[in-house]
Amino acid sequence: MKMLKSNFVRSCLLVILAASSSHALANPHVTINTDFGVIELELLEKLAPKTVDNFLTLVDDGFYDGLVFHRVIANFMIQGGGYTPDLTYKPGPATIPNESFNGVKNSRGTIAMARLSDPDSADTQFFINVKDNPHLDAEGDRAGYAVFGRVVSGMDVVTKIELVNTHLRGGMAAVPEQAVVIHSVQRLSD
Repeated sequence: MKMLKSNFVRSCLLVILAASSSHALANPHVTINTDFGVIELELLEKLAPKTVDNFLTLVDDGFYDGLVFHRVIANFMIQGGGYTPDLTYKPGPATIPNESFNGVKNSRGTIAMARLSDPDSADTQFFINVKDNPHLDAEGDRAGYAVFGRVVSGMDVVTKIELVNTHLRGGMAAVPEQAVVIHSVQRLSD
């Protein structure tokens, strides 16, 4: 009987340890709170560590609060993280190295870093793919757009944003006619 109790206690401890260690290894999650609702993201810390670290630093600093989704193209993506509602550019603190060779594809519901033609020019702007966009993936020696997370809830919100009316404004194309404000981006606690 003592042996059964001992084995049972040991088994329970192993289950508790396994659960706690898998919880500790869980990817960080954030919420993007918008005019259209909440989008929850899982960030792929192990596959894009520098990108996730940069994004979380900006989140913790409140960088994204009050910015907008400034570029919205139906059947492609929604982009935000760089402009205020009046389209004033908000510069980021630094650029980050491109992590697009991590094997994660620009598929529907993934979040990736926007950048210029220089692969290492991403800083604060991100986009959520509303369809599979394989032409944005790294291929051979050509860098792509670094995917660093995925939508785990709120894809309906992404779709609502995707379908807003857009126009040309201030020399920028595909700007929503009514601002789609990011009220806050916050980490979810464990």
